[in-house]
Amino acid sequence: MRKAVVLLSGGLDSATVLAMAKKQGFACHALSVDYGQRHRAELDAAARVAQALGAAAHKTVRFDLTTFGGSALTDPNIAVPTQGMIKDGIPITYVPARNSILLSLALAWAEVLDAQDIFIGANAVDYSGYPDCRPEYMKAFERMANLATRTAVEGAPLVLQTPIIAMTKEQIIRQGMKLGVDYALTVSCYQADADGRACGVCDSCRLRKAGFDAAGLPDPTRYWPQ
Repeated sequence: MRKAVVLLSGGLDSATVLAMAKKQGFACHALSVDYGQRHRAELDAAARVAQALGAAAHKTVRFDLTTFGGSALTDPNIAVPTQGMIKDGIPITYVPARNSILLSLALAWAEVLDAQDIFIGANAVDYSGYPDCRPEYMKAFERMANLATRTAVEGAPLVLQTPIIAMTKEQIIRQGMKLGVDYALTVSCYQADADGRACGVCDSCRLRKAGFDAAGLPDPTRYWPQ
């Protein structure tokens, strides 16, 4: 089986991507990153998802971005927005350089594994305005990786797989349901509590709920007591 590194946050999108990579026949090495995120319950969710979907391996790497802050997800002094999505500008939930860091860590493991494929659940349709989720960024990272790694220089180029980048949340959910993803195991909320219950009002919760509504499917998300 061909090996792949799959970035697994524990959320809906990355769980779907792991299932898609498995369906394609990859031996999936799931990689989660503890970067000091406010929504730390997602790391427990990632472990559950990796086990449920039969990942060949699952690692969690510690890389502390709270050192820099600059985001509502890494600085406890910055509130997570709950008033609905802002259409203009990059929201305060953007974590500076996060995808560049996550992809670099995945690239390092892929080289060690002799894996030529990295999967990431980036999405440029139902997303929150993050510049590092755009298709042009993903293509640029792939080009850089193939200049920077021994395996690529020696004739085994990397492929950065972004299978849901052009899908709506509804389409992602429908695809995951076909592949047997149990979305009750996942956590998407930016400020989930220690038990993984969602707030229901942050941007991520709003996108997730709208996706289930559009798909006409019951939302298995556990919410804070109202």
